Amino acid sequence: MEIAAVVLTLNEEENIEECLASLAWVDRRVVFDSFSTDRTVELARQAGAEVIQHPFENYAQQRNAALERVEAEWIFFVDADERATPELAEEVRTVTAGDLEEVAWWIPRHNYIFGRLTLGAGWYPDYQLRLVRRGYAHWERPVHEIAVVNGPSGHLQNPLIHYNYRDLADFVERQRRYTDYDARILLEEGVCPRFYTPYSQAVRHFWWRFVTLRGIRDGLHGLRLSLLMAYFEAIKYRRLRRMVSE
Repeated sequence: MEIAAVVLTLNEEENIEECLASLAWVDRRVVFDSFSTDRTVELARQAGAEVIQHPFENYAQQRNAALERVEAEWIFFVDADERATPELAEEVRTVTAGDLEEVAWWIPRHNYIFGRLTLGAGWYPDYQLRLVRRGYAHWERPVHEIAVVNGPSGHLQNPLIHYNYRDLADFVERQRRYTDYDARILLEEGVCPRFYTPYSQAVRHFWWRFVTLRGIRDGLHGLRLSLLMAYFEAIKYRRLRRMVSE
């Protein structure tokens, strides 16, 4: 069963070489690029990867376009800031080589945030649907995309390594972008917040991250992340209120 690793990229020259090196064991490595303006494409080709360029519309559309254009029995999606370990490689080869009924596999991630492995506050196991048999899955929703699988799926044990959020500035910039997307999704779903909703949701979100999802296990690091996520939850509902009133 041929396995093609697909790496979605846009200006990932800092990550692409190490990412592709961690995927040397697959049959094909394809960089599905959104017309990068840095050296991403050049470095990918130097590393021996195929390059396909496709205009970016949203995250779900980009994954679906890759599924259409990359012909292989199995597609293994990996982000440029992720690394596949030898243990994960062996597990992927095992589940794709047999006669198992699963047509898709969820993979856990070890998230490194601000350089630290983060196991609480919802960042572990952080399962992502990344290994799919071509023709049996597609993605919906522009950001924080949702995978739809036509058949049984399973969960792998070995994690992808995800170098997530380099520093506070990177965290803030991306969360601001995500809150815009998420507020629009809530608007489309007909959610109408009250004046107190941003504050009540922030409190609930902090409790959920720090207590329910055990952010406390990461100490001060978990406390800071839980507070940051609660703050952006409030920002999301403030933006939603503005959208509703417009």
